[in-house]
Amino acid sequence: MEDKIVEDLKREFDIRSCVGIDKYKTTLQDNNKDDFLQHLKEELMDAALYIQKLQSNETRRKSKRVGRRIL
Repeated sequence: MEDKIVEDLKREFDIRSCVGIDKYKTTLQDNNKDDFLQHLKEELMDAALYIQKLQSNETRRKSKRVGRRIL
């Protein structure tokens, strides 16, 4: 049995790895120079911003829907 969700994500990881190797000319395994904790923190900060944006959009959408019912 195969889990399509898992297989799709594995393919995305493979693609992302190829892009990274092409861009940085190294593999994650061989790269010991970068500050991975700083990179992770920045990625998580970006993720928090994406969450905030989506929540703001959802709140505005719900407000508009409620506003139309009141009118």
